[in-house]
Amino acid sequence: MGLGGRSLLLCAAVMAGAGIAGPLRPFVEAALTNHQPQRILVLGGDADRERMGLNLARRMKLPLVVSGGTNPEYAQWLMRDAGLEPDMVRLDYRAKDTLGNFTSLVDELQRDGVHHLLLVTSEDHLPRAMAVGGIVAGSRGIRLTGVPVSCQSRCRDEGLGKRFGDGLRAAAWVVTGRDLKLWARRKWPQLFTAP
Repeated sequence: MGLGGRSLLLCAAVMAGAGIAGPLRPFVEAALTNHQPQRILVLGGDADRERMGLNLARRMKLPLVVSGGTNPEYAQWLMRDAGLEPDMVRLDYRAKDTLGNFTSLVDELQRDGVHHLLLVTSEDHLPRAMAVGGIVAGSRGIRLTGVPVSCQSRCRDEGLGKRFGDGLRAAAWVVTGRDLKLWARRKWPQLFTAP
């Protein structure tokens, strides 16, 4: 075997070792989990998303977490209208953005033994949410399965730049435990002012 073959073999062995015993292990576990969905996570911002999540929760008999959803009174009315008991639904208003939807909940979900989440959000938001959530939840061994909610004429193309930027923020959070956007906002406020 030549030098190139040995180098390739060494690289493959290092990657396999990182995947089995190193920092990539939770991501491998998330990708390979055979657990059925154990909880539903709705990313707030639209009542249609909450309705979809409530209907799924009722049909599948799964607990539901709504992160950053509609106001509590309306959300509770939606729960009653869907016929769900309040103990099956958790409303969480800590998140301020997509990254926060995951970082505010992921450690609790891991402590609760969740290995597989159904992720409900609008179809135009789903690619970015899956990218961010795949990194944050994957770092805790939690697999995501996306459930798109039609946004019809209200859909907005989020673009690859936004997905990439939030993906970098998610990776930074996994490594540092902090949202670097908040740090950057304090350090360079001029970058974040509206025109």
